[in-house]
Amino acid sequence: MTRHKKRKILSIIKCCTLLTLPLAAAALMSSASDIGAFFRKAGSVNLGKTNQLEGNLNVQDSQSYYSMEIPEDAEDVINEEYILSEGYGYAEEEYDEAVISGSENPLDAVSDDPGPKPYPTEDEWTQGGSIIRTTYGKFSGTTYFDLEGCGQVNNKTSVSNETLLAESKYLPDFTITDTDEPQVLIYHTHTTESFEPYVRDFFDANFNYRTTDETKNMVMVGNAICEQLEAEGIGVIHATDIHDYPSYNGSYARSRETVTEILEQYPTIKVVLDIHRDAIQNDSGAYQPVVEINGREAAQVMIISGCDDGTLDMPNYMKNFRFASSLQQQLEGDYPGFTRPILFDYRKYNQDLTTGSLLIEVGSHGNTLEQVQYSGELIGASLARLLKSLM
Repeated sequence: MTRHKKRKILSIIKCCTLLTLPLAAAALMSSASDIGAFFRKAGSVNLGKTNQLEGNLNVQDSQSYYSMEIPEDAEDVINEEYILSEGYGYAEEEYDEAVISGSENPLDAVSDDPGPKPYPTEDEWTQGGSIIRTTYGKFSGTTYFDLEGCGQVNNKTSVSNETLLAESKYLPDFTITDTDEPQVLIYHTHTTESFEPYVRDFFDANFNYRTTDETKNMVMVGNAICEQLEAEGIGVIHATDIHDYPSYNGSYARSRETVTEILEQYPTIKVVLDIHRDAIQNDSGAYQPVVEINGREAAQVMIISGCDDGTLDMPNYMKNFRFASSLQQQLEGDYPGFTRPILFDYRKYNQDLTTGSLLIEVGSHGNTLEQVQYSGELIGASLARLLKSLM
């Protein structure tokens, strides 16, 4: 019996238990009024789909604006005015919370082979500009529009917002099957991208936030995603190849070779995610975009979905966008405030290889190792829920 079938049987047992408990409890009540009150409460238990969450989260109404400069290697920064989140959420259906592992703090992890560019030790850190903690929320402006459930899109193309909104309502162009074969590929074009060690006031002026130590770079984040997928019985391959060291130039060509070889070997793969981190800074310092989720700080994330301007050879780019819209709404619905708007722009990023190919920016170089590891766990849990809904 597969793990998926076992989960279905357990779900049926749980549902039957929920349905019979109110009847048993009601039989013990002596007054008709008590029974009526009990069933009114029981009626509030929703075993099917739910509507949009009512009410807004308690947040400040004030607005903060930031003027950001884009460093040379920060290809994916949105240089816009930002508005604090007003709080919103959407739950398509009820589900059991995935088990978030509470993995070992990556700062405490010791690598067997840190590689030629190790992560700085405690006594090697130096003081540079400021770390600017912030939370990006709901955006306004002509390039932004709201998705039907929750979350937003930042449209940097000539495709109309109305067209994209209509496309976002279609399901992804693939289905997931109940199989032990891999259906998800996680990889990293910029594998060595790294983060702050912990929450502090200043960043390191001498560290370029890149390391070959897998416990401190994007491999650590990818591991957190994979752990959640595997826990839900979804086959995943994690390609940990370093594509951006010692040479940063040509990273996408090298990662394309890696992905192409894996897709040829495992044609069952439907979803291909390139996991990065952003680099958001200005003359004053580096930004640390965070949101509190279940009492812990997570780095905010951004999905990038490429568009073809006629020169990129991406005929199926809109199918990737449909997947991006589904994933955005799943992430934001599960964890309100977790996402920045989808960046829909004229970019390729090897997204022509499947109709489930996306790039995800997990935090920025100002975020901490622990924050981005937790974000990886949340991404994995939400992605698992979305993919299981496509079975």
